[in-house]
This record gives sequence, structure tokens and C-alpha cells, in this order.
Amino acid sequence: MTGRNAKARKIEALLGLAAAAHPVRLLEVGTGSGGIAHHFGTHPGRRFEVDAVDVNDSRQIHDGYRFTQVSDIQLPFPDGQFDVVISNHVIEHVGDRAAQRGHLAELRRVLKPDGLGYLAVPNRWQPVEPHYGLAFLSWLPVAWRTPYLRWRRRGDDYDCRPLSVRELEPLLAEAGFDFVQQHGRALRTTFELERPGA
Repeated sequence: MTGRNAKARKIEALLGLAAAAHPVRLLEVGTGSGGIAHHFGTHPGRRFEVDAVDVNDSRQIHDGYRFTQVSDIQLPFPDGQFDVVISNHVIEHVGDRAAQRGHLAELRRVLKPDGLGYLAVPNRWQPVEPHYGLAFLSWLPVAWRTPYLRWRRRGDDYDCRPLSVRELEPLLAEAGFDFVQQHGRALRTTFELERPGA
């Protein structure tokens, strides 16, 4: 879980959550192993009230947060419930462009008007696709991706739809988000947290 802990600490740093003085309502969408939700739910320095959702229950850590299994992009929470919403490498898995729009709209709906969101997504134009480790996989037209995956014997179905920056930014604006790209800062923070002795 060391990697998940470093990721959670990076999210905390990028969002400036160390300065949060009051209990923070936090939602992690697509919690996976549960490491990020656990980090915030058991934070030693401040109080986070954490909910986590996922379509599959593949958690390895269960304590420190409430978990709800969902069946699709709809979130089972009232409008404006959370101070912080985290979607870490989820949007590329939710489906087609309409589902991606719906995912962002749901994040915005449950976030307080002055809340903070964290959205991480692999760039479609990365030379090596991060889920399957194949060069140029996500560069291909959608219809060619699964055949390439099968030809390279890495899987049966390419179920990811990574976005380019030019594709993502209009979707964020359409959902009503004000946003700042933090690629450089995220890389620096990752290096600082993961370097030996950190």
C-alpha cells in the first residue's frame, strides 16, 4: 500500500488540505484497494469524514471510511454534500464520451459550490499506455485498440477511453468546473514524496 499512501499524500499536498481547519467531508470515486480512502479516514493530523464508492469491491483496506458499491456513474449522495471529491484514474474506465460527461456531472453535483476536486487521468498521447504497457495503444482509433491488445496477448478487451487535454478541458467546463492543470507540480510532488528517504 506504499504507492497508494504516496498518492494520497500527493493529493493532500496538491489540494492544500493541510490547511483545512474543520472536519472535511471527502468522497473518493473508484476507491479500488481502499488505500487513499484509508489514508484520509485515519489521518493523524486532521479529521476527514470519508466515503468511498466503486463498481467492484476489490478493497484490501477496509477501515477508516464508509464504502458503498455502485452499479454505474450515478452517485448515491445528495447535491453539495462533499468538501473534496477525488476521481483518480477513473474517467477512462466509465465508458463512452456520454458516460464520461455523466461522471464529471455527478462529481460536480455532489461537490459543494466552494469544494475542491481532484481528477487524474492518463493522457491519451502517452507513448506507452499505462494499463497494459503497450506502446501507442491509446493512439490508435478506437476500433483498432482491442485487436492490437489481443494480437499482443495482453487481454481480450480494451475497456479504457483515455482523453487528450483538448478532449478533457471542454468536458470539465461543460460540467461547471473551474480547473487548473498541475502536471509540473504533480511530478515535483511525486518525486519529493517517493524519493529515497522521503
